[in-house]
Amino acid sequence: MSLGRESRQIGGANSVGDTFYPLYQTLFDEEGDFVSGIDDKLSAARMDDNVEMYISRALAVGTVAGLTLWLLGMLLGYLILQMLGITDPQFLGIRLPESVKPIVSMLKIPVIVFVSGLVFGAIGFGVGFGSLVSIPYFRANAREREINVLLSDSIAFMYALSVGGLNQLEILQAMAQADDTYGEVAKEFQSLVLETEYFDTDYRTAIRNQAMETPSDELSQFLTDMLSIVDSGGDMTSFLEDQKDKHMRTAQQEQKKMLDTLELFGEMYMTLSLFPLLLIIILVIMSMMSSGSKMDMMMGTVYGLIPLTGVGFLVLTSTVTQDSIGDGYLRPSRSDEETYSEADDGLLSLGLVEGYTGTYGVFDRIKNREGTYRAMQILRRPHIFFRDNPLYVLGVTVPITIATFAVVIIFHMAPMSIPELVVPRGGDIPENMGTPAKRWKYPVITGTFIWVYIPLYLNLLPVAFFYEWNLRTRRSVVGNLSENLRKLASANDTGMTLLESIRVVADTSSGRMADELETMHAKVNYGTSLKNALREFNNRYHIPRLARTVKLISESQEASSQIQDVLSTAAQASENQDDIELERKSRTRMQMVIIIMTYLTLLGVMALLKIKFLNVMSDLATQTGGGGGGAGGQAPGGSFSGVNTQMLSVLFFHAVVLQALLSSFIAGYIRDVSLLAGMKFAVILPTIALVVWYVVTLMS
Repeated sequence: MSLGRESRQIGGANSVGDTFYPLYQTLFDEEGDFVSGIDDKLSAARMDDNVEMYISRALAVGTVAGLTLWLLGMLLGYLILQMLGITDPQFLGIRLPESVKPIVSMLKIPVIVFVSGLVFGAIGFGVGFGSLVSIPYFRANAREREINVLLSDSIAFMYALSVGGLNQLEILQAMAQADDTYGEVAKEFQSLVLETEYFDTDYRTAIRNQAMETPSDELSQFLTDMLSIVDSGGDMTSFLEDQKDKHMRTAQQEQKKMLDTLELFGEMYMTLSLFPLLLIIILVIMSMMSSGSKMDMMMGTVYGLIPLTGVGFLVLTSTVTQDSIGDGYLRPSRSDEETYSEADDGLLSLGLVEGYTGTYGVFDRIKNREGTYRAMQILRRPHIFFRDNPLYVLGVTVPITIATFAVVIIFHMAPMSIPELVVPRGGDIPENMGTPAKRWKYPVITGTFIWVYIPLYLNLLPVAFFYEWNLRTRRSVVGNLSENLRKLASANDTGMTLLESIRVVADTSSGRMADELETMHAKVNYGTSLKNALREFNNRYHIPRLARTVKLISESQEASSQIQDVLSTAAQASENQDDIELERKSRTRMQMVIIIMTYLTLLGVMALLKIKFLNVMSDLATQTGGGGGGAGGQAPGGSFSGVNTQMLSVLFFHAVVLQALLSSFIAGYIRDVSLLAGMKFAVILPTIALVVWYVVTLMS
């Protein structure tokens, strides 16, 4: 069914391309730079599209979008002219002769409508055509970034295989099969290997072709240098060792550049986050000095500008930060499929038995029993389940939050409308509120706490707790990984087998890693292969960095049990990663402190404005309304009739709460390149704002 649907989709796309192919031939030169550039990017992005048909489809999309916006633009231009009532025969204020005015008056509206449609149509065509043409460029750039990030570890993997005794062809084939760990780098080598196997191309020519097609300049240079070693018959092991050291240094330099950019962004955010505060103050002063209220602009600043600024900065930061490539899971090779265990499957998979259900009834019963067993395991230890899957706790907390809101709405336990939120404490309820208002002691704090803070605590607090627990558990494994690899290399160098070395390191070490090594040794003694034991250990924690190390060891130990050089290489790569992580933590810690201190400064300024400014304005407005001021109820500084101090208090409090949430997620993302890392800050910073505003309210 799915195959037939895909064939129909491909056929439909080809028919559209065939329809617009004559237009493509008219507009573009098939040997031109534009077509050649898109062809190269399609190849670099690994998109199986013919460049002529792809550009033809882009022309089709652009034409449809252009015609749609052309009609919309003409309609919009006509409606605007009718609304403005333009009947003057003058054109752009130019004095026209009397004989020309009738012609201009007759053609003016059609020309303006046609031109507006033409402008909108051109924009639509540009957006439609450009968006489709830009897809190969974006995908190629994404592949280039991933290749550059993984290239250092990939070369270390190839060096370890070379030290382990594999020849050049075996190294290329092993690299091509490691796509679960080395991602796009492995796919580049897959293309190389497939070209030699299915197109009868010698691997020297295949290396040369792949060096020309890969989107990464660094990988292209590496393949070119490798080709020179292959042609000259040089020592591949020495070459890979030199390249490994070179690219490790390159990785550290790229990390420094990225951290320098993050420092610049931190300084930018310090300025941008204070801009809404300055704008609110200016709008308040403008409201005081004029008769018109600027409340709509203030609300737009608080509920529109502050979130847009934070989200925009978060997107900007994501363009320069480098997250961990891959999911960290190791998949079995074709020869290991028969021993594929449930540890390699997803959360909802029941493991090996799923491959046999439907053949005999006994397997169906085993599957039902297995599902019941796993469900009981989760119910017995739900905290362990939520530790390993932090986001699944939302399946419990979200229904609780919905039930809480239902109780609040039914019993009217919180302000349900804006009038109830801005009712002055201690004063009369205004009659012009529009809806019945209920008296609350502290309406701003009560309403915000129930509608914002209760879901915040019910949802983010559990997720933050289990995420941090999960993070600490995983870090406890890789925290002393380099040291344990050095111990394994030393033990293996004395003549012990790898399994014996694992037992010695487990006996002489402590911590979670030692426990895992002991478990691994016991599994092998009970019949599990060492490769499967290593894979199950990795998949329990599924850390990309750990996966690359385990992949390196598991592939090398199949050739020989004496792999001390391989273990030393893995330890060196792990130490290099430790240095990069240490520098990242120390540098991003300063950015995190800057963001938090900037928020605390904004909170302090808002609190001072509430105490020293809004209260004074409220007193002056009361005195002016009582007739104690000048004529017409105006104070000497201007009219206060358009300033709602209670609404300003609501806006100030919501501004600091929104800023707290945004600053939290930005700080967490800069710290660990994960939005979940900002959960703990998203609980702490809004709580500080709540406490400060409660104290300020008591003082006012």
